[in-house]
Amino acid sequence: MILRVPAEPGRTGRVRAATGRTRAESHDTPSADRSGAAPQHPPAGQRPPEDREPPAPSFGTGSLSRAAALIHTLVTVEALLLVAASPGLAALFLLGPAPAGLPLAAVCLLPLGPATAAALFALGHRDRDLTDLHPARSYWRGWRLNAVPALKLWAPLLAWLTVIAFTLTHFTATGLPGWWAGLLAAIGVGSLLWGAHALVLTALFAFRARDTARLAGYFLFRHGRATLGAASLLVLTAAGTAVLTEALPALLAAPLLLSLLHSSRWVIAETQEDFTA
Repeated sequence: MILRVPAEPGRTGRVRAATGRTRAESHDTPSADRSGAAPQHPPAGQRPPEDREPPAPSFGTGSLSRAAALIHTLVTVEALLLVAASPGLAALFLLGPAPAGLPLAAVCLLPLGPATAAALFALGHRDRDLTDLHPARSYWRGWRLNAVPALKLWAPLLAWLTVIAFTLTHFTATGLPGWWAGLLAAIGVGSLLWGAHALVLTALFAFRARDTARLAGYFLFRHGRATLGAASLLVLTAAGTAVLTEALPALLAAPLLLSLLHSSRWVIAETQEDFTA
């Protein structure tokens, strides 16, 4: 099949000359070399490929740089979290272990909610490039965005946990059967796991407080792996606090929150896919 292309005026001679030159070159080109293999020629108008080495990775993209960036981000977020929650934490360490101080302890823990939400925001938006790290800026931006939404969920959760803890510490005076203590403890653990989901959703998404509360309750049973991961972190923190020191959760807050984000990846993915525009 021959395709006829209409030649423009004044270009007929050029087309024919080019055609004739192409045919002449095709006839003069040998079809095989001495070894019998057909030679490989680049397409017309292209230069033959050159053997070039792959470009070396730029600074800030290697594994060592990523590890340094992660350590820098964790240390910065840890320090800023302690600074943001320091007023309440300082007063909390001054309180005695008496059960009568539980309501005051809950008040001292109020700044911890916005500080934790800001840390989750900074860790969720962390940059893995060592040459472009701004964890402090990201943390304070997360604190400004999430302070009020986090308090709307954190304050009722603290009040509810305070009621449960006060009831358990004075359980003998209630006259309730023994199985009520186990039920209250299970409700308290479930409330903490719900709070973990709620803080992750508050830090990374801009929902209304009641919508975040509903989503946290939905994901509590929807994604068992995420809930189990949060429960394992809770058990690890409680065991470390009981065996080592009460300051352990504060000192390891950033790695624990990064692990919480990792275990909540299914929750985050489904929220982005199904509940955001």
